[in-house]
Amino acid sequence: MGFTARAVRTDYWMPGENYLKKIVKAVENKVSDGDIVVISEKAISVAMGLIIDEGGVKPSSLARFLARFWMRFVWGYFLGALCHLREINIKRLREYPLKEGSAHKEVALRHAGFLHALMWGSEGGIDGSNLPYAYVSLPLNCAQEVAEEVREYIKAKLNRDVIVMVVDTDKTYSFRNFHFTYRLKPIKGIHTFLGFVAYVVGRSLRLKCRPTPLALAGAKMSIDLTLNIAEAAEKARGYGSGRTVWDMVEKFGVGLTGVTWDMLKRLEHKPIVVIKLRSSKPKTGKKKYKKRNINMGARI
Repeated sequence: MGFTARAVRTDYWMPGENYLKKIVKAVENKVSDGDIVVISEKAISVAMGLIIDEGGVKPSSLARFLARFWMRFVWGYFLGALCHLREINIKRLREYPLKEGSAHKEVALRHAGFLHALMWGSEGGIDGSNLPYAYVSLPLNCAQEVAEEVREYIKAKLNRDVIVMVVDTDKTYSFRNFHFTYRLKPIKGIHTFLGFVAYVVGRSLRLKCRPTPLALAGAKMSIDLTLNIAEAAEKARGYGSGRTVWDMVEKFGVGLTGVTWDMLKRLEHKPIVVIKLRSSKPKTGKKKYKKRNINMGARI
């Protein structure tokens, strides 16, 4: 089974905005029955107001230790190279900001736990890219419920029976039929493996990696197909203001907490991707049908 991916442009989703109306408006006249609507977890988290201003966070001694020693030396001189990070990111880690970094590590310790706080970025799904000032977004704790809600809203407003997937850019690694991630609460069939350890194992061994699906509503799919669709959606969507906070501030030419809401609103945003499935046509005149690894009739 093949598929095509089309990213849908929208304006920036501000905290408190109705993401259901945003999604329906964006996909109207673009979806048909059976299409897959892939939505960025980050956009939903921001719209739901799941953000924290790290500027007001007081770091603990452990958070300051992580910023000063763990990030600058362990990641900067050992783990960064082991995980094949880009040279620019290794350099950034060796100069990891102590004030802002300590506050960020404190938020990671509180909301994700120690093993996830040992990551060099996106600790447990906590992310500061595409957000202004010292804000970071928290991961969804109810991704499946959100996916179901979006699917039902599209069906009610547009009379379209679609599949909805919520995806995070944090990677899932695959070793044969075993799929694991450092991301908290992935879809069933993907294993969360010891926080940052999963990242180090996956990156150091150069295992196949794809974005992490967090929820799927409207159908049952094989994990491999779900991961492939998440990957296609990421390629279609792009990275907005940049892959990391460092990339974002360099794009705007400001300091680490100098990005504003207005700056982000001026960018092109593609939080939604519409996937259209297509089956391969048989070459002979006689029709042959292969067993699909997606069950459209089995609703979750």
